[in-house]
Amino acid sequence: MTAFKCKTCGKVSPEGGHLCDPTNVGAIYVCESCGLDAPKKQHLCKPKVGAFNYYCGDCGRGAVRAEELCEPQKLK
Repeated sequence: MTAFKCKTCGKVSPEGGHLCDPTNVGAIYVCESCGLDAPKKQHLCKPKVGAFNYYCGDCGRGAVRAEELCEPQKLK
């Protein structure tokens, strides 16, 4: 799905006509956890962060499964 983002208020919409100053941001991602539209698949929301069981010992990225990380460390 293609999306537009308003330069003024930051809202994202699939239709540019609903924004006061739309800019085409290309493809849009719909978060499976919270349902919000986001311009990047790396969008983090409270449900996603709350489900993290591991973090990467190298870069600090969080993940639900250890295999999603290069150096998985269990969260305490």
